[in-house]
Amino acid sequence: MNKTMAMLGACALLLAGNASAETLRFATEGAYPPFNYVDADNQLHGFDIDITHALCEQMKVQCTLVAQDWEGIIPALMARKYDAVVASMIDTEERRKKIAFTDHYYRTPLTVAVAKDSKISDAQSTFDGYTVGAQSSSTQAIYAEDVYAKAGADVKLYPTMDEANADLAAGRLDGVIADKFPLHEWMNKNGKDCCKILGDVADTKADAAIAVRKDDEALRQRLNTALAEIVANGTYQKIASKYFAFDIYN
Repeated sequence: MNKTMAMLGACALLLAGNASAETLRFATEGAYPPFNYVDADNQLHGFDIDITHALCEQMKVQCTLVAQDWEGIIPALMARKYDAVVASMIDTEERRKKIAFTDHYYRTPLTVAVAKDSKISDAQSTFDGYTVGAQSSSTQAIYAEDVYAKAGADVKLYPTMDEANADLAAGRLDGVIADKFPLHEWMNKNGKDCCKILGDVADTKADAAIAVRKDDEALRQRLNTALAEIVANGTYQKIASKYFAFDIYN
């Protein structure tokens, strides 16, 4: 009887512990392979997803992940629909006016792709007289509007990068500008027959970081600590090697 009661007590404590475990809510886009995407069963996968789970494990918290359209991802964070965003978001001064960022968890430059028969031959082209696509509300959209549009290009913005790439493949765009790694992912899987990568845009390498609300400084610091720990213990590299054959952290 005593042993039975002891076991029941232990189970009760375990259940109580699980019930009171902290849960953090994370959002991602779900349309940005290989960083975040949704499979045929509507399940989230990708580098961002694996990093999120690793951080939650390191912090010993439960985590939930939801997919959120890119244009609404910051407003929904500020409306407290989730606690943080792990969606390959670039840390910019403009975004810091509304939200806060952790340390970077990878770095990426902007890259340009054009049709295979394009007369545009340089990634530093201004696309003067041409039409270039980018994902709206993104750093590449800001670059396109600040540089290409002012130089005489027609800039067309899309809800997702996949839509911009599809228009490039169909001949409805002269080029696209995007973060390097997703653009190369698309090129390797879908763009080889129609398009080519021109290269990186000079001086555009930037930090991708986790976004939190400005008043969640304690969470930001906890995420920074957990991130440093998974980099130090090899977990980060183990995850990165599943997706990339090169260093994306530095």
